[in-house]
Amino acid sequence: MEAKPIMSTPTSKTRPHQATYRLARFLMLPLAVCALLLVPATLSAEGSFDGTWDTTLTCPAKGDTAGFTTHFTSVVTAGNLRGERGTAGEPGYMLLTGAIAANGSAKLTINGIIANRAYARGIFAHKGEEYTWDAKAQFQATTGSGTRDQGLGIIGRPCTFDFAKQTAPVQ
Repeated sequence: MEAKPIMSTPTSKTRPHQATYRLARFLMLPLAVCALLLVPATLSAEGSFDGTWDTTLTCPAKGDTAGFTTHFTSVVTAGNLRGERGTAGEPGYMLLTGAIAANGSAKLTINGIIANRAYARGIFAHKGEEYTWDAKAQFQATTGSGTRDQGLGIIGRPCTFDFAKQTAPVQ
């Protein structure tokens, strides 16, 4: 009895498919190597801004609205910034959040509750009213700065942020 081969001999109909498969395998190897090389760089950049940051928000006077400067602490964990001032749910509360990209650029959002009408812009602004606005920022290793997105410039004012990374005490 003659032994039959387990695999059949490729025919002319299957050879183009095999060539495509080999080409795809050939191209995937360099892409996989590149991806593996880039992953550690992305992960290390994500955490490079991690730590505690002294945050200063300054909003100048505009029209009848008084200016102010406030200081609070922000914490960056895995590239995500979070800073709070005041008591959540109470007038005067402010929450600053956003993600910092590997190149240091960040889009931040500030949410808060008005504490004093003198510092709020808008005809209908009053104590206890919630507000939200966005800012763009740029971080370096130990400093950062940002500006409020003024939109059309009708209601907003040019508020600025300054960030200084706290250094760990030497022991």
